[in-house]
Amino acid sequence: MTETVIDLPGVIAKSDDANFLRDLIQDAAQRLVDIEVATVCGAGHGERSPDRENQRNGYRPRQWDTRAGTIGLNIPKLRKGSYFPTFLEPRRTAEKALMAVIQEAYIHGVSTRSVDDLVRAMGLTGTSKSQVSRRCEEIDERVQAFLNRPLEGD
Repeated sequence: MTETVIDLPGVIAKSDDANFLRDLIQDAAQRLVDIEVATVCGAGHGERSPDRENQRNGYRPRQWDTRAGTIGLNIPKLRKGSYFPTFLEPRRTAEKALMAVIQEAYIHGVSTRSVDDLVRAMGLTGTSKSQVSRRCEEIDERVQAFLNRPLEGD
C-alpha cells in the first residue's frame, strides 16, 4: 500500500525555499493519485491481493498548473478501463484559481500578451493568447447574459 505520511524533513532538505511549496503539493497530489488508483484496483502498487480487480499498466505524464507553479504528475494507466484523478478537471491543465487570475487581469484591461508574462511571473509555463481569449470570451458571454436579462419588479 502507498505511504500515507509525507516525509516533510526530506522534502525540505531536497528543495530550496522557492520550490518547497510546489514540491510539497506535487508529493501530496501524487500520493492522492496513488491512493485513488489503489482503491480502484483493489490493491496497492506491487501488492498481491485476492480482492484485486485491475492492474496498473504504466504511466502517462500530465502537467498541472497551480498557483505554486507547474506540477508534473504521473497518472497510472490501467489494464481494464481508465483512471483520471478526481481532483483534476478533464482537458484542463490549470486550476480554477489560476483561471480566475487570468480573467481578473482581462477585466482590468491587461492585454493577452501581457497575461502570458503575468502567468510566467507566477512560475508557470505560460499560456497562449488563444487560451486567454477563450477564457475572456466566457466572461463576455456571462456579462452579456447579465446585461440582457429581463428586469422585473421595482
